[in-house]
Amino acid sequence: MTQDVILLSYTKYGDHDAVLHCFCKQNGFESLFAKGIYAPKNKKKAFLFPLNELSIQTSDKKKNIRNVLKIEQNKSDLFSSDIRKNSILFFVSDLLNQILRNENQNSQIYSEISVFLEELKKDNFQSHLIFIVRLLKLQGLQPLYSEQDFLNPESGHFEHIQSHHLFDKEMSAVWKLLLIADHPYSVKLNRAEKQNFMDSVLVYFHYHISDFREPKSLEVIKEIF
Repeated sequence: MTQDVILLSYTKYGDHDAVLHCFCKQNGFESLFAKGIYAPKNKKKAFLFPLNELSIQTSDKKKNIRNVLKIEQNKSDLFSSDIRKNSILFFVSDLLNQILRNENQNSQIYSEISVFLEELKKDNFQSHLIFIVRLLKLQGLQPLYSEQDFLNPESGHFEHIQSHHLFDKEMSAVWKLLLIADHPYSVKLNRAEKQNFMDSVLVYFHYHISDFREPKSLEVIKEIF
């Protein structure tokens, strides 16, 4: 079968092979075995880049993993020359590799990843923050909107008193804005708002995603932005 996939991560296996962890348009999260992709003359190893959009032909599933028979690039433009875009790609791919592992087919999430990538290509350097809110909504984990001023990250409700130091009135208002905006990717946050929102997102994930761990690339993101 041939399917469109977004590469989340990969693990080298032996000298020449790799296991690709992908979010597939048809199957959701799936690991695939790419035999020989690290062989000296195999140019396809250049495709192993976080959130790369690929077309992969695989064998029928005989055991626990399909074998990659053919792999092609869906989009010709990679972000390999921009350290800011690369840092965002590594961060989001690390995040998705963790929280999508039990996700079955979900065309909305797949499409939203593509939307995020297009925003990043247009130099939207806060697109990863907007994408996180969109992802929470698509997974049914978003806060429940109300007129109260303070978001309680544990309950996911807005309340009349502050329950967490990161979720003051100003940061709770940012959450509200991103939750209800018709065009969330066009919302502009200043540097302080970006940093504080990132910290608040991680707290929210810890409460709502089992065994959540902070992505290893988090410190790089914080240094650059």
